[in-house]
Amino acid sequence: MTPLTQFFILPSLLIACSSSTFANPSKDQQHEHHHDFRHWEIASPDPDRIFLTFHGDAATRRAVTWRTDTQIHKAFLEIAPALAEPGFDRFAKRIPASTEVVDLGKTKGSNKSKVHYHSTIMTNLKPDTLYAYRVGDGKQRWSEWIQFKTAAQTAKPFSFIYFGDAQNDVHSRWSRVIRMAHQTAPQASFALHAGDLINKANSDTEWAGWFKAGSYLHSQWTGIPVVGNHEYISGGSAKESQRKMSMLWQPQFTLPISEGLSEDLHETVYTVEYQDVQIIVLNSMKNTKEQTKYMEQQLKKPGFNWRFLTFHYPIYSPRFRGKYTLPQTTRKEWQELITKYKVDCVFQGHDHAYLRGQVPMRSAPDKENNQLQTLYVVSVSGPKQGRPEPQHIEKYKSEGFKPIRVGANTQFFQVIEIDGDKMIYKAYTTTGKLYDSAVIKKNFQTGIKTIRQMIPDTEERTFKNTQNYSTDNLK
Repeated sequence: MTPLTQFFILPSLLIACSSSTFANPSKDQQHEHHHDFRHWEIASPDPDRIFLTFHGDAATRRAVTWRTDTQIHKAFLEIAPALAEPGFDRFAKRIPASTEVVDLGKTKGSNKSKVHYHSTIMTNLKPDTLYAYRVGDGKQRWSEWIQFKTAAQTAKPFSFIYFGDAQNDVHSRWSRVIRMAHQTAPQASFALHAGDLINKANSDTEWAGWFKAGSYLHSQWTGIPVVGNHEYISGGSAKESQRKMSMLWQPQFTLPISEGLSEDLHETVYTVEYQDVQIIVLNSMKNTKEQTKYMEQQLKKPGFNWRFLTFHYPIYSPRFRGKYTLPQTTRKEWQELITKYKVDCVFQGHDHAYLRGQVPMRSAPDKENNQLQTLYVVSVSGPKQGRPEPQHIEKYKSEGFKPIRVGANTQFFQVIEIDGDKMIYKAYTTTGKLYDSAVIKKNFQTGIKTIRQMIPDTEERTFKNTQNYSTDNLK
C-alpha cells in the first residue's frame, strides 16, 4: 500500500453517528456460513488487525495498517505526543488513510466477503519520543489509543525480539510465546518475525489467528515481517520460484518498496535503519540472485556499528530439507558478502528447530578462537517441531561453521540487546526459562569482535527428554 501522508488538525467535536448507520449491512458484509466464523475473524466497522511497521527513518516515521468491513470507506489515524495527563489528545493530528478492497472470496476457507484494509504513514515525528495513536472512521468507530516510541538519532541502548516460525496452531499455541516475550522484554523496541507466520498463505482464518494471538502487541511493537515459503501458495505444478505470494501480505503490512528491485520483491525486501543498527530483510523465496546486488549496496552504506541480516531459508540449517533451501549459487554469494562486510548476526527460520552457531574470524590465530566473524541463528516459535540432524550439521564444519547450542521440541523466542559496543543475545523457552546466551563485544575501529558464551547449566532439549506432541495435523 502507498498511503497518504498529509497531516490534518483534529476537529474539536466528533460528528455523531446515527444508530441506524450500520444497521443494514450490504451484501459484502453478510457472511455466508456465518456460524463457522468467530467474531474476531469477521470484519466489522471497528478497526482490527492493527499492525505497526517501519517505513523510512525510524526516528521520524512509522506506518500503520488495519482492517474493517466495507461500510468504512474513509478512515483516519490520529496521533499525539503521549503525555501523562488524559487530555493529551487535544494535541492530536489527523492523517487520512488509503483504503484497499480485498476480496476474501479468493482466500482459502473464505467467508466469501470483501473487506477494507486501511493504511497510512506517520511522518515528521520527533526522535526518541513516545507517541499515542488510534485509527478509525473519524467519527465513532475508533480503536483504543496505542503507544510507541520513535528511535533516537544517535546510538542508544535498546532491545528487540526475534521469532522463528509461528506457522501452525498459531491462535492456540503461539499466543503464549509472544505474550511471554512481552513479559520478558516489555521495553523491546520492535519484533522481528523470520517467516512462516502462518501455514497456508491465503487462509484468512489463519491470519485471523495470528493477529488474535499477538493482539495489541502487533500495534504496539513495530514489526519486521519476513516472508517464508508458507507466505507463498503451495500445491499444483508450479515450481517453488513461480508460486504467488499471499494476497493478504501487502494489504495487511505496509512496508517500504526498495528502489531497483522487481515488483515480485516489493514489500518483501527492505532495510530497517534503527539508530546505529542496520537490519537487511531479504526474500529467500524469490529472485534471490537479484537480491545479492541489493544486499551489497546496503552493506556498503557507512554509519552503522551493527549489521544484521534476516531471511527465512537458513545458510546453516539444523536438518536436511531437500529442495526447500537457498539455491546453492545464492547461498555462496550471500556467504561471501557476509564475510566481506563482517555481518554481525543472521536471523533465520524454516527448520522448526533451534541452532546457534558461529563462523570465527578467518584471519584469527587458533589461540584467539573467541574472535567472531558472524553469529548464525535458526529458531522456531510455533508448535511444529523438527529433529536436528547432527550428521547434517557436522558437514558445515568444513566451511568454518561451529555449532554452539542445539534445541528440539521446544518453542523459543530471542531477546537481543544492543548497548554500545556490546550485543547481548538470549534465547528463552516459552515458559520464560533462559536456554542460551552469548555476549558479543565489538571494537568499532578495528571491526574485531569477541564472543563470550553464557549458556546456562541446563540440559540440551531433545525429543527424548521432552514431552511428545503429535504433529499429525501440522503438515
